[in-house]
Amino acid sequence: MNIAVIGLSHKTAPVHVREKLSIPMAQTADAIATLTSYPHLDEVSILSTCNRLEIHIVTESADHGVREVIQFLSEHSQLPLAELRQHLFILLHQDAVTHLMRVAAGLDSLVLGEGQILAQVKHAHKLAQQHKSSGRILNRLLKQAITAGKRVRTETSIGTGAVSISSAAAELARLKVPELHSCRISILGAGKMSRLLVQHLLAKEPCEITLLNRSLKRADELAAQFKDAAITTGTLDSMLEVVQGSDVVFTCTSATEPILHKDNLATVLDPDQRLMIFDISVPLNVHVNVNELDQVDAFNVDDLKAVVAQNQASRRRMAMEAEALLEEEVDGFMDWWRSLDTVTTISSLRSKVESIREQELEKALSRLGNEFAEKHQEVIEALTRGIVNKILHDPMVQLRTQHDIEARQHAMATLHELFNLEPLATSTQRYS
Repeated sequence: MNIAVIGLSHKTAPVHVREKLSIPMAQTADAIATLTSYPHLDEVSILSTCNRLEIHIVTESADHGVREVIQFLSEHSQLPLAELRQHLFILLHQDAVTHLMRVAAGLDSLVLGEGQILAQVKHAHKLAQQHKSSGRILNRLLKQAITAGKRVRTETSIGTGAVSISSAAAELARLKVPELHSCRISILGAGKMSRLLVQHLLAKEPCEITLLNRSLKRADELAAQFKDAAITTGTLDSMLEVVQGSDVVFTCTSATEPILHKDNLATVLDPDQRLMIFDISVPLNVHVNVNELDQVDAFNVDDLKAVVAQNQASRRRMAMEAEALLEEEVDGFMDWWRSLDTVTTISSLRSKVESIREQELEKALSRLGNEFAEKHQEVIEALTRGIVNKILHDPMVQLRTQHDIEARQHAMATLHELFNLEPLATSTQRYS
């Protein structure tokens, strides 16, 4: 079996491409069902965030499996294969394992060390389990990636003061609007990104915020977390009215289509009004055509890179410490994964030895007579099992822990020959 990761991120694709590939939570079940229906995909998980879409697979044929995922992505995004391929990355075997560990640790994020990605990897694992698309290998890999992410955050300082997409958006707003605290600010959406955004906006100075959400209850619950702040809540039904009365608007809803565009803004904005919009959603909440309006300046997640770059230099040393920890986690997973080669040999050998034990035990008990056999059978049974287990223990441990692939293959072939086991299947060279 082979492990592969196929996807794209802020490093390989601009936001207008990423939004076409994004898989909203409501569509994840259908996407998993489609992927698992392909003949060469044995295990599947999906990680979809504002800055990346990754599909993790386990497949007997890496070539066929990767092609099926790319075909799915093309159909999902309605992008021609030729255009799609230039934005994709494809990682196999240990490279795929290392990548997922780095993602969970926040080392592959736009904001180095950001914390939200770990929760998103956990969610991807949970979805794969719920829809029964992950099996023995992906479950182990995702669990170990989550463990790796936790270790990096507890054993290094990379998570200390780490900025998020939301805090970077707040910082970009301050750069563009120096007197941000005196502006009329509105936030569309009341999810985790909105909570972080409110937190970072209020961190430096108090400001008045209008918070709109599809559900008023959720907006009120978010506002209640900031009791001393001046936060007005409402529903998205009043969106255009609120935007009309705002100087700065942040958008971070789960809408799959733009909710602000040239046509609806043109109907409410005064000719001399200035409006600054920061869209940190993927898919985009704000259509690119709003920049055709003279009154509007709009920014999206790709515009955050300049702000983020200022924070990266001081975090690179911490990232090096994190990479060393990840090497341990990768090695641990690879040792386990390689050991799967030995399962068939160990099972065959144990089965043969157990069959011999049972036959010889039956002969011995019949010779001892019924009365003796019934009285002492449990003791004799335990004795023979103990002898078998002790004899097999060291060879099995040595076989499982052998790192050298050729040496392990040779040892397994020798066992099959010496004990006359079923012929050893040819192993796929999946670790190189």
